[in-house]
Amino acid sequence: MLDIADELNRWVEQGRTFAVATVVATNGSAPRQPGAALAVDSDGTAIGSVSGGCVEGAVYELCQEALQTGRPVLERFGYSDEDAFAVGLTCGGIIDIFITPVRASIPGAADGGPAGNPVDSNAATLAAALTAASSGEAAAVARIIKGPDDLLGRALLVRPDGSHTGTLGGHPALDRTAVEETRALLDAGRTTTLEIGAGPAPEGEAEDEGGAQRSGSRCGQPVLLLVESSVPAPRMIVFGAIDFASALVRVGKFLNYHVTVCDARPVFATRTRFPDADEIVVDWPHRYLDSQELDSRAVLCVLTHDAKFDIPLLERALRLPVAYVGAMGSRRTHLDRQQRLRDVGLTELELNRLRSPIGLDLGARTPEETALSIAAEIVANRRGGTGAPLTGAHTPIHHDAPRSVGRIGEVA
Repeated sequence: MLDIADELNRWVEQGRTFAVATVVATNGSAPRQPGAALAVDSDGTAIGSVSGGCVEGAVYELCQEALQTGRPVLERFGYSDEDAFAVGLTCGGIIDIFITPVRASIPGAADGGPAGNPVDSNAATLAAALTAASSGEAAAVARIIKGPDDLLGRALLVRPDGSHTGTLGGHPALDRTAVEETRALLDAGRTTTLEIGAGPAPEGEAEDEGGAQRSGSRCGQPVLLLVESSVPAPRMIVFGAIDFASALVRVGKFLNYHVTVCDARPVFATRTRFPDADEIVVDWPHRYLDSQELDSRAVLCVLTHDAKFDIPLLERALRLPVAYVGAMGSRRTHLDRQQRLRDVGLTELELNRLRSPIGLDLGARTPEETALSIAAEIVANRRGGTGAPLTGAHTPIHHDAPRSVGRIGEVA
């Protein structure tokens, strides 16, 4: 749901009633990951996607039914080789999809609303989650997708500091447990399912490593939550205001990074040369890097190709817990750069983190082709890909690490 937050937030502001279908879990080869969503409003307008086209028609109809009944529903779709025309995923995967109707909310309902109407309150909680996600705030929304009938679809919005909006209903222990676990998933930027057991958590109970089940709902039966996390866009910092950087900025924006260009030369680091960048900084690269707080999703692309910039910058960059550090240059430049970095104290383990020469071997020549090569390496590094052609290969197409999915396999 949060992956189409911008559009849905506009619908909320316009007072539209809609149903949103969200991918809960996948098994095998599936085109979209948990959190992907499709929404349909009361006029039949549709946005988003849950399968890249395989089951969109059937999900569209389920959304329309949910708008009529006002009831959420959990549905499974998979491939059927007995009937080529059956609704299913031709790629052979299985996806579970949760459809939630969202009525036009009433202002103030998140705090109880008129007469404490739980439907109004829930709609307002979902609206608050959409507003937070569309404005770039870090937030997570937990929704009950399996449990007591009167709690299905109930939502809880959780922020990084542990504050929350809304309620899942039932015993207060359910909210307390959900807030704690959802906050942990938000810290990790994860979207997954989470099962909370039926009874209170035994004193001193150890958490299981996979995070699949927690105790404490006190609802008489386990409760399965879908937790969707929305975090600010990851950072891409491009050091070196050269023509290759301009192309890389455009590709970085296409991949939904927040892109910064940094160069010590004001004549080159200009808005005219980099109209697509989110930020343009005129400063020595290493000094700017020292001023930043970067998380594990950040990528650093060093295109300065000048030792007086590269060495102090890479000395710092390779000691940061970021996702990717790449540096442009020939193989000869790379060998010289490695030795200079050893001379300033970097270890072989730290040097092994450097992607240099930067990018995958695409035979790139132009700035645009080079930017594509760099972006391909960033994606492969992020997703665990090899960079090898898929044609003739027997490796998985998708390399994402398995998500914790609670007991979704029991959902029919």
